[in-house]
Amino acid sequence: MTTAVTATFRFYEELNDFLAKPLRRRDFRCACARDATAKHMIEALGVPHTEVELILVNGESVGFEHPLADGDRVAVYPKFEALDIRPLLRVRAEPLREPRFIADAHLGGLAQLLRLAGFDTLYDNHFADNAIEQLAGAEHRIVLTRDRELLKRRGITHGCYVRALKPRAQLDEIVERLDLAASARPFRLCLMCNAPLRRIARDEVSARVPPGVFERHTRFVTCDVCERVFWEGSHWRRMRTLIDDVTGRPPAKPPAKPAAPPPSPTDAAATQAPLTDADGDIASPG
Repeated sequence: MTTAVTATFRFYEELNDFLAKPLRRRDFRCACARDATAKHMIEALGVPHTEVELILVNGESVGFEHPLADGDRVAVYPKFEALDIRPLLRVRAEPLREPRFIADAHLGGLAQLLRLAGFDTLYDNHFADNAIEQLAGAEHRIVLTRDRELLKRRGITHGCYVRALKPRAQLDEIVERLDLAASARPFRLCLMCNAPLRRIARDEVSARVPPGVFERHTRFVTCDVCERVFWEGSHWRRMRTLIDDVTGRPPAKPPAKPAAPPPSPTDAAATQAPLTDADGDIASPG
């Protein structure tokens, strides 16, 4: 005969957003399967395991696979912003050494902005959930999604449920939540391909850019995947202001050369990606 197991749960801060309203911000008792683990019950209640940083069972830090017993008191916490709790952590084997991302089909705008800030971000609006799970595991990437069921997949160990709806607000949310401001290396990746941009000699681009652009600019970069050429043009100040605002950096000086005229609608796609400045970072295209 199976013995009933009942545990008392309490979820903290933004984890309450995932719970049914009657369960939010209070202790509540919940019946559990006899062999239920902490992870099983946390996700059964609606919270993806990727959102959880610390689990205390009867006051002791435990991992996701900890079996629950009758009468246990389970406290579940998100990421701590102000306290260093690394000595207490049990839920993951180790943190990722560098933030690399994979975004689901609904976050294309966020993916481009993360690339603009210099963060390696895979995106394809045809990615299936299985592919996202496999790539995240194989390449040690953080999954970004608004689909909480995707984050519950066993193979996804690091992920973020994105709450904001607009790309700029999503970028602010991810930079603040993951403390990315100091790690940003803006203007080094192609916004379209996620590939590194590299400096290219001016005499190599004379046939690849409009004559007026060639006359006004001396610095160019290219993407070896899509083979577009980029220069410091009218987008530079707008993109730079956005990144400086998100990361809290002092405003950057505008390029010395006059900006190229705004792109025509047919050229807009080719001028979406950024360029390289004198420091080896990337400034934006024209």
